Amino acid sequence: MNTEIETPYYLIDEKKLLKNLKKIQYVREHSGAKSVLALKCFSAWSVFDLMSKYMDGTTSSSLYEAKLGYEKFGKETHAFSVAYSVEDVEALRHISDKIIFNSVSQFKRFYNKVKHIKIGLRINPGISYSHFDLANPAREYSRLGVTSEKEIMSVLSRISGVMFHYNCENDDFKTFSAMLDEISEKYKKILNKVEWVSLGGGLYFTKDGYPLDKFCAKLKSFCEKYNVQIYLEPGEAAITQSCELVTTVLDVVKNIKDIAIVDASIESHMLDLLIYKIPAKINAKTGKNEYIIAGRSCLAGDVFGEYKLANRLKVGSIIRFTDAAGYTMVKKNWFNGLKMPSIVVKGLDGKVKIVKKFLYNDFLNDLSQN
Repeated sequence: MNTEIETPYYLIDEKKLLKNLKKIQYVREHSGAKSVLALKCFSAWSVFDLMSKYMDGTTSSSLYEAKLGYEKFGKETHAFSVAYSVEDVEALRHISDKIIFNSVSQFKRFYNKVKHIKIGLRINPGISYSHFDLANPAREYSRLGVTSEKEIMSVLSRISGVMFHYNCENDDFKTFSAMLDEISEKYKKILNKVEWVSLGGGLYFTKDGYPLDKFCAKLKSFCEKYNVQIYLEPGEAAITQSCELVTTVLDVVKNIKDIAIVDASIESHMLDLLIYKIPAKINAKTGKNEYIIAGRSCLAGDVFGEYKLANRLKVGSIIRFTDAAGYTMVKKNWFNGLKMPSIVVKGLDGKVKIVKKFLYNDFLNDLSQN
C-alpha cells in the first residue's frame, strides 16, 4: 500500500468490490433478475469498467445521473425522478432505455415525448422496510409512487413496467419474502399486464450469510408466475465494505474524555452517518483506550463516534473508517472549505492509483466562476 498518499482519501478496493459483484452475478444466473446500479448511492465511475462486467446498467434519480450512466457505464440506462422538468425529459428521451414516472400526472404530461421507449410507473404499495422514518418510502403522506389502483389502471395499457421501491437496508429475507407475497396478491391484475418489474434498491442481499439461494428461488418464482423480467437496483449492496475513508489524527485534546481530531469531517465526508445518527465503523483493534474521534469542522456535533482501541492515538496516527463507499462521495461537500478527500482505487492487480484529487480551484469555482 502506498503510504505517501496525502490524507484524507477514499480508498476503493476492487477486490472487495468484486466480492459483491460476484454475488450479484450469481443472483442473475440463478434467478433471471437483472441488476442496475443505483447511482444515487455510488457514482465513482473510475470503477465502472469492472462493475459493468457483472451488472446490467444503471438507474438514476436525475438527468445528470442518467447521463453519467449512459456515458460511463453503458448497457441499460434507466431514468427515474420524483419530478421531471420539460428539459429533463427532452434530454432523457434520447439516452434512456426505460423512463419511470413517479406520478400519473407526470406520465400524462410527458407521454407523447417518450412513448417510443419503455415507460414505467412507480407504485407505492403502502408497505416498507426501513430502520428510519426519514428513508421510509411508504411513510405517512409519502410523495413516492402512486397509491391509487384506479389511477394505475387508467394508464396500464400504455406502460410496459412498474417499480416498487419499498426497502431500505433490508437484510431480512423472511420480511422481503412476505412483503413480495403481499405485493403479488394486491397487484396481480397489474402484474399480469406488464413486461418488467423493478423491485428497487435497499435489499442487502450481498451481506455475509444472506440466504442467496432462497432469494434467487423467490425471485424466479415471481418471474415465472407473471412472466416478467425482474430488475433489482442495488446501490449499497453493490459496494458495501469495499471502501475506506483514510484519515490522520491532527490533535488529541481532553475534555473529561480524550478526543482525537482527524483531518476529515463527518459533516463533509460521511454526511449520511450524521443525518441518521449512526457512528462510523473503524478498522482497528479494540482495547482499553477510550477515545471520541471527531472531525475538524466547526460543527460541535462533528463526531465520528466513540471507540475503545488497543493502541493509544497520537498526532500522525492513521484512522481508517470502513464501509465508506455508499452515500459518502456523492454527498461530500465544501463545508468550512475543508479539503475534500482524494478518491483512490486499489486495482485487482494491487496497484494503487489516485483517480481524483481536489484542489483549491475546485473550491474556488464551486459557487462562482472566474
